[in-house]
Amino acid sequence: MRTAGLFPGRRAGLTGVLLAATLVAVAQPRWPQFRGVNGAGLAAVGAQPPVKFGPQENVLWQVEVPWSPSSPCVWGERIFLTTFDAGKLETRAFDRNNGTLLWTRAVQPAGIEEHHRQDGSPAASTPATDGKRVVSYFGSFGLICHDYAGRELWRKPLSLAQSGGKFGSGTSPVICDDLVVLNRDQYEYSSLLAVDLATGATRWEAARPESAGSFGSPARWRNDGEDQIVLAGTAQLKGYALKTGEERWHVNGVTNTVCTTPVIGEGLLYFAAWSPGQADSPRQPWEKFIEANDKNHDGVVDLEEIDVKRRDYLRGLDRNRDGKLTREDWELLRLGDAKAENVLVAVKPGGRGDISETHVAWKYRKALPYVPSPLFYDGRLYLLRDGGLFSCLDPKTGEPFYAQERLGAAGSYYASPVAADGRIYVASLQGKVSVIKAGGAKPELLHQVDFGVRILATPALVGDKLYLRTATHLWAFGAK
Repeated sequence: MRTAGLFPGRRAGLTGVLLAATLVAVAQPRWPQFRGVNGAGLAAVGAQPPVKFGPQENVLWQVEVPWSPSSPCVWGERIFLTTFDAGKLETRAFDRNNGTLLWTRAVQPAGIEEHHRQDGSPAASTPATDGKRVVSYFGSFGLICHDYAGRELWRKPLSLAQSGGKFGSGTSPVICDDLVVLNRDQYEYSSLLAVDLATGATRWEAARPESAGSFGSPARWRNDGEDQIVLAGTAQLKGYALKTGEERWHVNGVTNTVCTTPVIGEGLLYFAAWSPGQADSPRQPWEKFIEANDKNHDGVVDLEEIDVKRRDYLRGLDRNRDGKLTREDWELLRLGDAKAENVLVAVKPGGRGDISETHVAWKYRKALPYVPSPLFYDGRLYLLRDGGLFSCLDPKTGEPFYAQERLGAAGSYYASPVAADGRIYVASLQGKVSVIKAGGAKPELLHQVDFGVRILATPALVGDKLYLRTATHLWAFGAK
């Protein structure tokens, strides 16, 4: 107290310097992880990415990049991507101003995880950064951290991931204060892992034996005065204490196969997901399935009997992993489906233990997304379903402002919607990007462009720029 009194001017000056430093840090252009800050899909206030853009319009630069479905991560003047090239798992850094490749850092794993050969990749996870460190996750290797200049700081090898359905890892790491938090849900030994951001040492690990594999990323939620990590898995949504990993609450009866990430708004947490085969969408009878697929009539369906295009999807039904689909597999699937439901849940804060009946504010069961996460923007909740069906709900009640409106871009959607400056940006798997005016009684299409190649990555909106990764290129768009 005496020291503060003796040097009031110095104290005020120091406070000013610290405040200025904080403001500079906050002002850094950033999209620091999958789908931006806390996975919310929202650009910073004041951001004005272009409305109109395309291969021939408002292009600032483009560079070829090896195929992988991971999304751009941005901080300051750098863009970070993960790639899989010539058998190597890579983290790459590009100059945000011109697309110049600044550095590439590769790891050579002992083996490559099984993955869907068309829609998956050993480099499907988006990096996360705090502006000083860049953390990448590869299911075939583990976690690796570099500094902004590309110098390796630490690595944490993990066991080869055995993802649900053998689609390959889809989750991305998130940075929460001094922790890196990672979803390690898989066939066996599922867990939620937190490691020290500075060293990579394990700080805690929460076992998740009930989850047979999920692909969504964790979200951070300030719940009743405590920072928590929320993660969905097989038929359950759970909240964990950020500092310790202790489970605080769970909601039963969400979907069985999770690809989406929760979002927060209006004091609630929202989780929405759909997957085929839930209790409200029964699987076909075993007899019908085997009649259509058992080519040698031996009473089981060997995976080799299924054509290559369908095999990567159907092998996920092989629950005992013996290379065959049997009645036993079908029964296990049926039992799992009975516990799950395709649903959107709005969760109220403050609950402990099983809060399935006490802290779910409302539910919604229509037009649910398979891969794209929900978007909470400007007081509304948006859902994007395959087929280009767009819905907008009141986040307080779940009542729709509009439901399943067509965007004119059919097919599947893997990229999640993102928003800035009163607009929502969505990209279809077939390569069409649509810009929609937020709000209103129905979606108003402001712009639509076809890139002619597949798009799985979620766009990044930073300042007055839009960064988009297609199957072949990384693009930067902005008004010239």
